[in-house]
Amino acid sequence: MSSIWDGVVIGAAGGAIAGITVYSVRMAHEWIRDRFEGKRVYEWVLENTKNEDGNRFCSTRTIASWNNLTEERVRYLCSQHSKIFLSTGANEDMWSLYERQVQPRVRSL
Repeated sequence: MSSIWDGVVIGAAGGAIAGITVYSVRMAHEWIRDRFEGKRVYEWVLENTKNEDGNRFCSTRTIASWNNLTEERVRYLCSQHSKIFLSTGANEDMWSLYERQVQPRVRSL
């Protein structure tokens, strides 16, 4: 009877360790993929936008097309990236970089 319980405990422990390992590898893979693709999207937006009117933003569809990603994936990556922001103006689904944001003019006295 004792050997049966030993087998059950060993099997359960092995299964738990295997499950945790598979989960950890999957999470690490997703994190690495997000970082590489996010960097690729950021660099593309940096190269293809300018700090001038009419060229500050680019659409999700354009980013997705040039980077071979789905639009949903681009939305996710851009929303998670710390240097990319979504337009809140009249044009929806347009992205730009915080460094391209128009700075308010300060009046000097």
